Amino acid sequence: MMTINPHINFNGNCEEAFEFYKSVFGGEYKEIKRFGVGEMIGVDEADKISRVTLPIGPNVLIGNDIPAFMGIVDENENRSKISVSCESKAETDRIFNGLSVGASVECPIGDSPWGSYFGMFRDKFGIEWIVAFDSE
Repeated sequence: MMTINPHINFNGNCEEAFEFYKSVFGGEYKEIKRFGVGEMIGVDEADKISRVTLPIGPNVLIGNDIPAFMGIVDENENRSKISVSCESKAETDRIFNGLSVGASVECPIGDSPWGSYFGMFRDKFGIEWIVAFDSE
């Protein structure tokens, strides 16, 4: 079954925020990945969170830090996204292609660094979406 989950961007304090959420909701992280040093990520950001997931009931709260090269999240604007978790690549393509009509695509659909099939965009109404399929 397809699910919709909140995805929150942070300006470097994702881990602190998720430790707080975990203390309130309980549970354990399903995954927590850090950027590491790469072509666009320096040593000073290597330990920042590239993806963390915290199951809350049948849903998942997802978060990440925004690396410096992407700019600072405007915390007075919408800094969260709606994440659609699909059951197959075909369903992911269908949802991405349907919702992204007239959209500003931030990340074209394709394989992500954390292993999912993924795309991200701001739809024609200004709502930010992530559409993904995780085969694990």
